[in-house]
This record gives sequence, structure tokens and C-alpha cells, in this order.
Amino acid sequence: MSTVLEEPRPVARPPRAANNAPVKPVGEVYVWVTAMGLAIGLFMILFLLGLIAYNGIGVFWPRNVAVVEFREDGPTRFMGGTRTMGVITLEQARDVRDLTPEQMESPHPANRREKQLFLGNRDAFGQAFAFFNAGDIVDVSYPKNVIRAERMEWGDALFFPVRIEDSAGNVVSVDDADFDTELKRLVREVVSRRTQISRIERHQIGRINLQMRDLELEERFYQRLDERSAADEAALAAVRERMADLQAEYQPLADRAGELRAKQREHTLVYEVITGQQRSMPVGDLVSYYYPNQLSVLGKTRHFFAHIWDFLSGHPREANTEGGIFPAIFGTFVMTLIMSIAVMPFGVMAAIYLREYAKQGPLVRSVRIAINNLAGVPSIVFGIFGLGFFVYFVGGTIDQLFYPKGLPTPTFGTGGILWASLTLALMTVPVVIVATEEALAAVSRGIREGSLACGASKWQTIQHLVLPASAPGILTGLVLAMARGAGEVAPLMLVGVVALAPNLPIDGMFPFIHLERKFMHLGFHIYDLGFQSPDSEAAKPMVFATTLVLILVVIVLNLTAIMVRNHLRKKYAAGTF
Repeated sequence: MSTVLEEPRPVARPPRAANNAPVKPVGEVYVWVTAMGLAIGLFMILFLLGLIAYNGIGVFWPRNVAVVEFREDGPTRFMGGTRTMGVITLEQARDVRDLTPEQMESPHPANRREKQLFLGNRDAFGQAFAFFNAGDIVDVSYPKNVIRAERMEWGDALFFPVRIEDSAGNVVSVDDADFDTELKRLVREVVSRRTQISRIERHQIGRINLQMRDLELEERFYQRLDERSAADEAALAAVRERMADLQAEYQPLADRAGELRAKQREHTLVYEVITGQQRSMPVGDLVSYYYPNQLSVLGKTRHFFAHIWDFLSGHPREANTEGGIFPAIFGTFVMTLIMSIAVMPFGVMAAIYLREYAKQGPLVRSVRIAINNLAGVPSIVFGIFGLGFFVYFVGGTIDQLFYPKGLPTPTFGTGGILWASLTLALMTVPVVIVATEEALAAVSRGIREGSLACGASKWQTIQHLVLPASAPGILTGLVLAMARGAGEVAPLMLVGVVALAPNLPIDGMFPFIHLERKFMHLGFHIYDLGFQSPDSEAAKPMVFATTLVLILVVIVLNLTAIMVRNHLRKKYAAGTF
């Protein structure tokens, strides 16, 4: 048996220069530069999201209420006294221009710092927040009997309870053992009655008011006729009869709501603020209350999640600085859904024609350039176009054809959620077209040729093979469109968004979907809080909380589309490559 010896293969050596020195790979430095750029970008995004999350979630965590004592000989005074009470929300360095020479030269750093306190009791003090010189503070205590109460008006109140009075003259003092039990019972009752009042006024009376409005417009139409025929007179009589029936149905509901509102004011809570002044308020104005300095970590956690739920499910009040944001969440979701339904068919059909049917040439290239340029047009331009075309032209035409009895009061000829959705669909359709074209181009040419060779028509090939295989890329375009459309504000200000909408665009009243109604939007809600609020300090926490909710809504919508896209990608992966 003979053994064949193979020659050893040459070993690859790194390239060397003429002086036998190793040559460094070209471009290696730029790899690190690009990695550093990516890391900086990710850090900036995570820092921004962390800042929003920290400030947004921190709004709901119950903080202790402090009683702050100032130096007797110091310049700091609150309502003429030497003490105040509130939640310490911020501590920062004072502006150098506000410091006296003594404070500048003081060896104590506290003389050059200040603390911000949430005082509450805006009806008593005229302000909800105030800054105090940290160097004048001599003592900070946390009394156990302080109550923080959320009210229907004037924001939160911080006080010491004194007694409960009713209309019959009965009194329950704070020294009585059952004071807190009685107050809790009364608050539960007023919250239950407030729910009943809301159900009566928002749903039952609201339904009657909407029907009365339509009948009043119809009555006005017949009254404007110069000559009324017998049929017109009969129709007018029927309208007035129906209005009388609705008025008869309305009156008992209004009386019932009035009785419930009167019961809300039967009990009065007398309390004392930090200045020693005693004040009173109806128990019916209370939304909730708790003793912040008595809560354990578990109790604060329960209150934290309860506050978040109230914020997400409640309706706004107090110029949107109090209450919840459910109408804004609902309006944002419905508008984004309608926008997606509108933009997908047009974007996909346009991309299919440009990629599969149109003869490639200068005209098609010009159309593609125009589409790419549309993606860079400022959003306010689309808002102006939506106002002129959708609202005034299309909506005005619909009113003249289908709602002539309501004129001159517009029905569709004014801003609404339908026109807002179509405006944003028009704004985001270039994104869908570009993404769909790229997805169609990525489908293998062999799939098309094989299908045509088997006798399928071009449309059958596109319908059954090309479109399913390109569905993940199409949904990528939808994700980008939803992310942009959900956060836009400028065009919405012209075509239907409002700061406070009394009715949702979808409810239990026929025809259930009201596309002509105005709506609330989280993005506009943030703008309204940040720039239109009468109390900017009180609105600041709500701005962060609402921003966090908007980000979460966009993430949820995008994740839903991404999950569908990944499912389709796995399903058609074999046919795509």
C-alpha cells in the first residue's frame, strides 16, 4: 500500500508594504465612526423616551405633603405668615440676577437655591405653585392628618379637615371616631350620583338634543319656504309634533338630573388651610381624597395604578389640566384607523400601476419624482388643501345634495374626523407608494415568468403571487404612514380637531359612526396644554403624561402592523426568494 503525500497549501498572509510592514485595512476607522454615530443616536432616543417616561409616570405617584417653616427674621413670607404647605416638586439653583450680595457671598449653598411647592387650593391662594428660597427654610414636617383631595373645579386641595355638615344641621367632627368612615361613604355616594348624572346628561339628554337639533334645522327649512304646499305643511306639523314629544321626554330627565345635582350639595366639608383660614365646599365637588402622609408603599402603589386608570378612562375638565384623556385617545385611534383604511388601497393601486403596467419612460419618472417631492411638503400645506377641497368643496357639495334642510348650518361642510383622516391619508400616500413599489420590485422575476408560462394572466399573477409575496413590504409602508399620521397636529387644526369635544365620533346613537363630528387628538391635546393653558405649571405634568400616552398609542398601532407583517413574511418567505 503506497502513501501519496500532498503538497502543503500556501498560507494566506496579510498584505505588506515595500518595507515589509503590515498594511492596515482601509476603512476600518470609518466602521468605528458609523458605530459611534449609531450609539449616539440610540442614546439620544432612549434619553428622550426615558425623560418623557420619568416625568409622565411620576405624575401619578402620590407624594407626601410637607409643612415648611421659614425663618422669623427672613424675607420669605407666604400670605403674610412664616409657613406654608405643599408638595415639593422641584429644587434648583436660583437665578443669579435674583440673588442679593449677602446671598452671593453666603457660605451656605442653600441660600442660592430655591424649592418649588405645589400649594393646591388655587381658589384660596390664587396660585397653585410657588418658589421659595431654600436658605430661609428652617423646618420641614409631614403631618399625618393632611388630606389631598381631587375636586371637580379649582384643582387639588391640601387641607386639614374640620367637620362635615348636612342641610339638616347634623355635624360630624374630625375628632369623632367615624369621621373618616362617614366621609368615605359620602364620597362614594357623590361619585355614584355623578355617574348617574353623566349617564342622563351625556347619553339620554344628549340623544334628545341631537334629535332636537336636526328637527329644528328641518323646521327652519320649511319656515324659510316662500310658499308651502299641503305636503310641506303636513311635514312641518309632523316635525313640530315630534319636537313636542321629545320635549316631553326631555323634561323628566332634566328634572331627575336636577334632583341628583341638588343632592350633591346636601353635605358640606369644612376644612382649614395652612394659613388658619377655614373654608367649606360641597362634598359633591369631591372626586376622591386620601391621606398622602399615611400611605405605605403598597398603598401608594394601589393609588398609583388607580390614578393611571382614571387618567386613561376619564374625561378632561378644568381647561384640560385635570381629569382624563379618554376622548383624545379614542379620537386618535379612530382617526388613524380611518386614515389607514383610506391610504392603503390608493397607495397600493398607484404603486401596482407604476411598477407593473405603466410603460417606463420620462412621464413615469416625472410621476415618481413628484411623489417623492410630495413626501417632503410641509404638513400645514396639506391641511390648507384639505380645508379647501375636502371641507369646503366636497363637504359643501354633500350638504347641498343630501342635507339641504340643514343649510346654512353645515353638516359635512365643516371640519370633522372624516376630512381629517382623508387629509392625513393624502399626506402619507407617498410613503405607501414608495414602500409598495420597492416591495413589488423585490419579488423574484422567476415567479412572474413561471406563472405566465403556466397560462396565468398578468393580473392573476399579481393578485395571487406578487401581492402576497410583497405584503410585508407593503405593511412596512403602512407602519411608516401610521407613525407619521398619528403624530401630526398642524393639518388637523384646520380640518376638524378641537380642544374639547362633547361627543365621541363613535357611540351608541344611530347611525353609530358619525364621521362629520369634530374630535379630540392627543397631539393637539399636548399643544393645547403646553401653549393655551391658563396655568402652565399645572399643565406641565399633564403634557408629559399625554406625550407618553401618545407614544404608547403609536407603538401599539405599529406593533400590530409589524406582527401582521412578520406573519406574512414567514408565510411567503419561500416564494419571495
